[in-house]
Amino acid sequence: MATKGTPATTGRPYAWYFEPLWWLLLGLAHLPLAVLYVFAEAIYFLLAYVVRYRWRVVTENLRNSFPEKSPAEIERTGKAFYRHFAQVVVEILKLAAISREELARRMRFTNPELMTNHFAENRLVLSLGSHMGNWEWILNGAALEFPGRAAGVYKPLNNLFFETLMRRLRTRFGADAVPMLATLRYLVAHRSEGRTLSLLTDQAAGPEDRPYWTQFLNQDTSFYTSADRLAVQLDCAVLYVGIRRVRRGYYEVTFTELPDGRAVKEVPVGTFPVTEAFARQLETDMRASPEQYLWTHRRWKHKRNLTP
Repeated sequence: MATKGTPATTGRPYAWYFEPLWWLLLGLAHLPLAVLYVFAEAIYFLLAYVVRYRWRVVTENLRNSFPEKSPAEIERTGKAFYRHFAQVVVEILKLAAISREELARRMRFTNPELMTNHFAENRLVLSLGSHMGNWEWILNGAALEFPGRAAGVYKPLNNLFFETLMRRLRTRFGADAVPMLATLRYLVAHRSEGRTLSLLTDQAAGPEDRPYWTQFLNQDTSFYTSADRLAVQLDCAVLYVGIRRVRRGYYEVTFTELPDGRAVKEVPVGTFPVTEAFARQLETDMRASPEQYLWTHRRWKHKRNLTP
């Protein structure tokens, strides 16, 4: 069984031989970020030059998304992404030990009133984000900015140790971590409490997800549409969550109002104004800071079925 002091927050056991790994990670997390960034440079070098982790996927995604860029520019953007990614890795680890004060200083919400105005009306808010910037810091930052009101949807991991670890990191400052299949149940349970639920809704929806297709970064792209359905069903407000790294270890979060549940009710069946608005906001952010997006996944692997 997981012993006292381990990251077990679910009450489930994990194999004893993961215990040394937990203490190693916890020890590293207590190092200053300045020291962890030295490790990040080593990780960057290994990923970009030795292992070349998913380099083919990264460069293919970048070439297709930015056909106007030269091969040299694609190379530079890819390498800049790996450096950013390595920094995000150590920043996520730091969540195990970072203080409230330090995280709040490093995560600045530029217009929190867009969120709190909806809380004042006891409305649920769907916060739509993506794998831009540091996506794991957003939930903890929101838990500090909006105490008792932040939750995030996540996909449970198969490895029990890392599932337990990530739940601890995501909930350390009071946020709720909601398994994907429990999303609707959570929203119904808290529908009149003025809370926000964060969903990372990057493009990668398959045929079984009833996707919305649109042109995005010069490609025919499928998006998840659950935000449109949930907004109507539960009369949710919807905010786009834009995050950008302003310098190493410091991020700004800016909210943008998207069509809410009341507006979506007025549009024709089969249209998805929330998802379309989200796609346009995300596209703008990715063009502005392409190195800050997670390019290692095949997010355009599905093709639209044009058969009538």
